Amino acid sequence: MRKAGFILFLLLLALAGGFCLSYGRRAMEEETAPIPWRDSLNKAITNDLSSLPEMDAVVDSFMNFWSLHGVSLAVCRRDSLLYARGYGKADAATPMTPGTTLRLASVSKLLTAVGVMRLQEKEQLFLNSPVFGPYGILNEYDAYIRDDNYYLITVEHLLRHQAGFTSRDGDPVFSPYPSLTELLRTQLSRRLYYEPGTTQEYSNFGYLLLSLIIEKLSGMPYEAFMQQEVFAPARCHGFRLAGNYLQDRHPGESRYYMHSEAVQSPSFDGRFAAVDKCYGGNNISGSLGAGGWTGSAVELARIIASIDGKGPVEDILLPFSVNQMTDYYDPDTFSLGWNDTKPTGEWTRSGSFSGTQALVKTYPDGECWVFISNTSTWRGSRFARNIAALFENLRNRYSAQLPSRDLFRE
Repeated sequence: MRKAGFILFLLLLALAGGFCLSYGRRAMEEETAPIPWRDSLNKAITNDLSSLPEMDAVVDSFMNFWSLHGVSLAVCRRDSLLYARGYGKADAATPMTPGTTLRLASVSKLLTAVGVMRLQEKEQLFLNSPVFGPYGILNEYDAYIRDDNYYLITVEHLLRHQAGFTSRDGDPVFSPYPSLTELLRTQLSRRLYYEPGTTQEYSNFGYLLLSLIIEKLSGMPYEAFMQQEVFAPARCHGFRLAGNYLQDRHPGESRYYMHSEAVQSPSFDGRFAAVDKCYGGNNISGSLGAGGWTGSAVELARIIASIDGKGPVEDILLPFSVNQMTDYYDPDTFSLGWNDTKPTGEWTRSGSFSGTQALVKTYPDGECWVFISNTSTWRGSRFARNIAALFENLRNRYSAQLPSRDLFRE
């Protein structure tokens, strides 16, 4: 009897344990399952929600002049999404929409800077934290270093492009290194071009190091950290790191096109003798936070609304962090993540890759304009000036005609 009772007890215990395991697994799955809001911005905000024929005609004319296949545009005012529309084609069979995702090129640096500020708010780093040396965040790479000036580099130097790196002999991030380890070994064994903090020179390599810092301190892959700590809190779920080839394109992502005068080049990984540079010419996915993100115009506008220190969209950064990112020093000093932040409230972040042009601008009157194209032009990164001129034209002529509403909430 006692034995039978003991066996019955074990059976009940096993059943209870199985229930608990099942419940725990189910609870975990429910926690990680897609929430109802997931991807709703990219899916719900469609072209038929925004129409201002005269303004749309100006955008169409701009596209025709520059031979752009597709453009996505989003306009906010005081954190409210007023207008969002896609123009032209995402590919031969698909119209561009406000929710089409595109490569963001160096606009990715702004997103990475937000990730760094999130770590600072968790007190896992500070802007003056050393990157290398005995107390450095990335001191596991010290064995590669031959120039003691590396030990002067701080997180802020990387954010402001003041760490001493140069691309005058070619951009190391987009050079054909066989692995990240080899890239780091080669670059860190070189002498710095200048003493950190004494001047500035734009550097993709610095933002690649910031991506590795995020991984090191968070204990998570860079992309996973950004999804959890930046995009999800901002209620944006369509951001993905880009692939390098056409077959790596994400669902809902645009195709990319070169301008008519572009010439083919060898693929970065040696697989092909000649490729369109937008598909295999550079290791875009390997650039991580320097230029690797894809996202839509509407979700990018939502991110800006979440880091501007204003309402009604709740910020994902503390006011102190927003102020640090947007503080103005002088015309010759990069802001944190932004290209430029004027004291008036005009903030700028641009991005340019083969096949991609992007520009984000906020203005003193509270408007934010986001433009992303799937076509490069012969002007390269200088094309941002033409997009900025388009913004000024549209703002002067049509800002007062934009509807008073909030597509983020509707």
